[in-house]
Amino acid sequence: MNSLFGDVLVCINSNLSLLLQNRYEITYKDDGSPVTEADRYLEKEIKSLLDARLPDLTFIGEESFDFKWEKTSGYLAILDPIDGTENFCSGLKEWGVSLGIWHNGQHQGSLLMMPELGECLVTGDILPARQSRITGFSSSYTEAIAAGIRDAGEYRVTGCAVYNLLNVIRGSFCRFINPKGAYVWDLLPGLMLALEHGCEVLLDGQPYDGQLLDPTRKYCVDIRHRYDLHSRQRS
Repeated sequence: MNSLFGDVLVCINSNLSLLLQNRYEITYKDDGSPVTEADRYLEKEIKSLLDARLPDLTFIGEESFDFKWEKTSGYLAILDPIDGTENFCSGLKEWGVSLGIWHNGQHQGSLLMMPELGECLVTGDILPARQSRITGFSSSYTEAIAAGIRDAGEYRVTGCAVYNLLNVIRGSFCRFINPKGAYVWDLLPGLMLALEHGCEVLLDGQPYDGQLLDPTRKYCVDIRHRYDLHSRQRS
């Protein structure tokens, strides 16, 4: 699986200049959110790579998922080709790629990447030890977020789930909260990495233990970095 993720990283990096050229080719979805030609192009490229490597692949990508879902055996890939599209198409660097792979319901590995920031986390990586007081919040406003910001002291709102997840996993944030909810392509690869690295994960207020999630609905998430249990950090 490491070689597959390595090939995905090569695919993203080799196409980065083309993605950046197309970041301002914007249309809008029915819900009013932006999508660019780069989103669609990168999803197609990564799907083609996965199809060639994983037999009988079921693919769930943000830009092509039709909200019809039946659990199947074999390989499953969940991809958000550009998470934080609002940032991406505004010329900001805080956007990322989220990819997770399962086989017969068992997690095989996940990847979070911030291409313009040159940062990446893949299953099996060991992280440096960090301490933080910062809580990251989703940019989807709710009264719960307003209350959380009021009480958090140090907080950040960046508009990119990959950025938030990566930072809480590595300890650059102490916590990440999204009380409005997000789909599996925003969350699930990062949640699997969070569990791998000893974080406490709540979905809809309940402890999460790594089971596959329904891609047709949103989940509220609250993740805490457990500094005392972070077995995959080096000091």
